[in-house]
Amino acid sequence: MDSIVRSTSVLIPAYNAGTSLEELVNRLHRSVGDMQVIVVDDGSIDNTTEIAHLVGATVLRHDKNCGKGAALQTGFDFLKKQAEVEFILTLDADLQHQPEDIQKFFSTQQKTGADIVIGWRERAGTKMPSHRILSNTLTSALVSLKTGIKIKDSQCGFRLIRKRVLENIQLESRGYEAETEFLIKAARLKFKIEFVPVHTVYGSEKSYMTHWATTMNFIKVLLRKYS
Repeated sequence: MDSIVRSTSVLIPAYNAGTSLEELVNRLHRSVGDMQVIVVDDGSIDNTTEIAHLVGATVLRHDKNCGKGAALQTGFDFLKKQAEVEFILTLDADLQHQPEDIQKFFSTQQKTGADIVIGWRERAGTKMPSHRILSNTLTSALVSLKTGIKIKDSQCGFRLIRKRVLENIQLESRGYEAETEFLIKAARLKFKIEFVPVHTVYGSEKSYMTHWATTMNFIKVLLRKYS
C-alpha cells in the first residue's frame, strides 16, 4: 500500500475555493500523509491561489475561467511529465469529497489491479438533491449503454487514475461533461474501471454547474462518434 501512496499525486481543479481549500488539503495530509498536491486555479477571482500556496500545493493557474475539463487537462498534462508519478487522484475543492475515503481507492486498486477507481456516491437516504439523484441515475444508465459496462456513477469527480490512462486520452470537452467523455474513452480503450462507495457531503457549498448547459453538453458527448 505504501508504494502506491508514494507514487500518487493529488489533482484539485479549483474555482473560487478559497474558503474550503485549506481544510481540504489539511485533512488530505492527515488521511494519507505528505503527498504532492497540484491545484489548478481555473481563473478564480478570490484568494484560491494564495491559499493553495499557503498549504504547500503546486499551483497552475488559468488567467480566465475555462471550465473543469480544461482545468483537469492542464493538471494531467503537468503530471504526465513527472516520471515518479504512477497514479493521479482527482477530487473537488468544495469539500463534497471526503479525504478520509482516499484509502478505499488505494485498497480497491491494489485488490483489483484497476486502471481507474471512481467514487460511487450513495443516493437513497442521503442529502443528495433530488435533481442530482435524477441526473446521476439517468446519465450513469446512458453511459453504461454507451460503453457496454456497468457505470455506477458517471459524474463523480473523485477518481484514482493510472498515469498510462492519461497518456492515451486527451480531453476535448472543457466543462463538467469532460468526466463523461473520459469514461467513454477509457472504456473504449479497454482500461479496467472499478467503483468504490464514498461519502458525499451536500450543504451550503456553491455549485458553478449550469444544469441546462451541462445537460446539453453531456448529450453532445454521448452522441459523439469515437474512434
